[in-house]
Amino acid sequence: MTTLEQLPEFLVDSRIAGYWAVGGEMPLHAAYASLRAREQHYFLPLVTAANDLQFAVWRAGTDVQANRYGIPEPVVSADALLAPAELDLVLVPLLGFDRRGNRLGSGAGFYDRSFAFLRDAQRPARPVLVGIGYHFQEVPQIAVETWDVPLDFVATDRELIACTVTDPMTP
Repeated sequence: MTTLEQLPEFLVDSRIAGYWAVGGEMPLHAAYASLRAREQHYFLPLVTAANDLQFAVWRAGTDVQANRYGIPEPVVSADALLAPAELDLVLVPLLGFDRRGNRLGSGAGFYDRSFAFLRDAQRPARPVLVGIGYHFQEVPQIAVETWDVPLDFVATDRELIACTVTDPMTP
């Protein structure tokens, strides 16, 4: 995905989390390959018993097993997991998005719960949240709930969109 290469953090940050694409989500094979070539660390999410996310480093060939939703997760010990706040950049799957950084996900709220600490932070902050999707998933506006955590950027197959709005009154 060449649009990600326009984001400086993607080129230099050490701890970058992605996802294992399922159900029509944009695959991250090309992104993973470029991270590996630059010797950056790639992390995949694991759903915890508390229904939030922790992250484990993943390399091609690492053992995975399906979680309760059928999504492959790395097989690692609990002490090898990173908390969301320990990441530098997170590639977030989405079903829909608007240019203000609002996203529609699978509806379970894992990312919103896991990155709730960013809700009141001046953005962009660490980790930078980048939605990954196709251009045709863009919609004019998504209704926002109090628990939603907005994206900093959206990378599509056509463009990189900066979503951070400094004036909350700006449409």
